[in-house]
Amino acid sequence: MSTITDDVHAETTPPPTRNQKRAARVAEAASVGTKMLLLKIVVLGVVDAIALYALFILVGHEQWLVAAIVVAVTALFNWIYFSRRNLPAKYLAPGVLFLVVFQIFTLVYTGYVAFTNYGTGHNGTQEQAVSSLMSSALERVPDSPTYAVTIIDQGGTLGMLVTDPDGTVSVGNDETPLHEVDDATMDGGLAVAVPGAESLDFAQVIARTDEITELAVPFSEDPNDGALRTQDGRSAYLYTSTLEYDEAAGTMTDTKTGTVYSDVGTGAFTAEDGTELLPGWQVNVGFDNFVRAFTDERIRGPLIYVTIWTFVFAILSVATTFFLGLFLAIVFNDVRMKGRRYYRLIMILPYAFPAFLTALVWSGMMNETFGFINQVIFGGAAIPWLTDPTLAKVSILIVNLWLGFPYMFLVCTGALQAIPEDITEAATVDGAKPWAIFRLIKLPLLLVTLAPLLIASFAFNFNNFNLIYLLTNGGPRDSNAPIPVGFTDILISMVYKVAFTGQTRDYGLASAFAIIIFIIVAAIAIFSFRKTKALEDLN
Repeated sequence: MSTITDDVHAETTPPPTRNQKRAARVAEAASVGTKMLLLKIVVLGVVDAIALYALFILVGHEQWLVAAIVVAVTALFNWIYFSRRNLPAKYLAPGVLFLVVFQIFTLVYTGYVAFTNYGTGHNGTQEQAVSSLMSSALERVPDSPTYAVTIIDQGGTLGMLVTDPDGTVSVGNDETPLHEVDDATMDGGLAVAVPGAESLDFAQVIARTDEITELAVPFSEDPNDGALRTQDGRSAYLYTSTLEYDEAAGTMTDTKTGTVYSDVGTGAFTAEDGTELLPGWQVNVGFDNFVRAFTDERIRGPLIYVTIWTFVFAILSVATTFFLGLFLAIVFNDVRMKGRRYYRLIMILPYAFPAFLTALVWSGMMNETFGFINQVIFGGAAIPWLTDPTLAKVSILIVNLWLGFPYMFLVCTGALQAIPEDITEAATVDGAKPWAIFRLIKLPLLLVTLAPLLIASFAFNFNNFNLIYLLTNGGPRDSNAPIPVGFTDILISMVYKVAFTGQTRDYGLASAFAIIIFIIVAAIAIFSFRKTKALEDLN
């Protein structure tokens, strides 16, 4: 009876298909096999080693939350790849990890920075600011005893091995105060070496004189006790600061003038008249950066004209490249034209060259003094293509038209060829003129297909940093603006300058600008997609 049942079951069960067999082989290869197991062990061993190294660094800097995340992610990856199941997760995990690290984390961290005063003078903790302020105001104690020192290198960090006049041996560096050691190597009553550090000889001391003279090792945990400094790498003296720090009161007092600087919550010690001691430290400022961007008259003026120019540049860039590309696509789509393939090849040549190289070439050709355009085309005229505010904007639009029309030409050619000839033939039979056929039939069908690409092109040009940076660097500079901004800067290049150029770099304000740009572009894209309903039509 059992045999008959098995035979019936075998007859009713269809044989596995080719895709089922392939899936079975993939699953087997992903879950078993000595070679695969060894590969897993090696790769995960490397990953675990990197995670362990990162963990030591994070714990050393007391970054407990990040350290916990590293441990959790590493454990999760080990569980996924050593498990015989979870086949989809084996393929999805790397992509998800890179997405989180390079996209989500970047967005979240930018948002975090936008709500802080992070920037020049405010890029550390309060303890680091106090130490820096105290070190910057050090003066030698007149009756300071002489401390015999040996300069040591502890993993790339310079420090001092100090022998007190009473024979006590201690060690420290600019971040770690002096503390006693018992296992130092002595030579004639002088400590010359300590385990875990390399002692510098005379030649090495001479080679690193600048670093050594800047070295200030705190004498104790109390910053008011001063620090040891040396000029020759052999003898050190006690220096005390003219600033006195009161941790309980949260004040810094200038002992020379008697001025008291208090912690008022702005990330810097501030006097009653508003004078700040810098460097300060990083604090949360809430929406102050956003408020400052729209209410500070010195920033609001540049922000307004840069925003207007950004919209003008993005709209004109999309419009000019699209209509020129569409015109050329219509011209070279005519079957009556001979050699169309060669003309099309010539049209896409600007698209084949790297954009950054093309921008640099155009920058040279538009040079006012020796550029090809002025010297050859205009017979030696001194036209300020890149230094006049208006002409510089025109130059940017011309260069961007050169860079962008081949792409539009390609997509418009493809879209035109996808339109059925039956439609145009029927319209022609009904007596429609060529312009009416294009305006009422071809253009609407083209826009249905190309609307998402036009929106993407607008978003790209809205943040077209490379062209602005390479062609004009945002210039000519607006000398009246309090931030480093020029007349051809767009929002993204202005953000770059606020964050990374000039004497003061305001990462918090730059991050706030970046969030504003993100909101603007996202709102425009959402509105455009809803109006055109292009995504539903494409689906």
